[in-house]
Amino acid sequence: MRSFAGFFVSSIEDPELILEQNIRDLNDQVPKMNESIAMVRANLTLLEKENAKYQQDIRDLTAKVKAAIQAGRDDLAAQYASKLQIEKGALERNQQQLDTAKQAYEKSLSLKKSFMREKERKTQEAMTAIRDARRAQWQSKVADAMESFTVAGIDQTHGEMLRKVQEKAAVNEARMQMALDSVDHQAVQIEEDAEHLQAMDLVKQMKMEMGLDSPAPVSDVSAGPEKTIGKKVEIK
Repeated sequence: MRSFAGFFVSSIEDPELILEQNIRDLNDQVPKMNESIAMVRANLTLLEKENAKYQQDIRDLTAKVKAAIQAGRDDLAAQYASKLQIEKGALERNQQQLDTAKQAYEKSLSLKKSFMREKERKTQEAMTAIRDARRAQWQSKVADAMESFTVAGIDQTHGEMLRKVQEKAAVNEARMQMALDSVDHQAVQIEEDAEHLQAMDLVKQMKMEMGLDSPAPVSDVSAGPEKTIGKKVEIK
């Protein structure tokens, strides 16, 4: 069931769902681990009880051997001594198993502690990643909504209309520049100066007619050498 679910989750390639499944898998392992540790502990408890029983049997048999010897019953003491040797051998084997069981139990507790610490770390990482994924999903929806505001409506034609207006303005500016370049600016200036002079002459003439201005006096011609025609020149 888990493999099918894992395949299904992996097939849709949704990191959030995969992380959630990982958290569930980690949590599912805790009861199984506790059950295994309980079995190890139960075996340890059983060995401890058997060990205590062997020790008690050895004490009882030792006392019986001593009592038989004191009673002068060496044959009976030998029987008890034989059983004592068997119990000591059993105790030795049980002690070895008990030591192994103790080590196994301690390792299982250490393993659980390490597993729980790693489980907590991975769970926190997964929860953080899931929150980040949900936040990113929300941000994506907000971004889509914001993009729809800028793409829809006038924004679709805004750039195109600006380009057309700019092209039209550039064409008209070029036409005006060409028209200005074709005009003889020097001739225009000469005509403007001539018109200005004519206007000033007309103003001056009208002032003279109105008596507001007098014509400029004609300069007297400088007297030249006196003519000698008709006169005699006296010779001394």
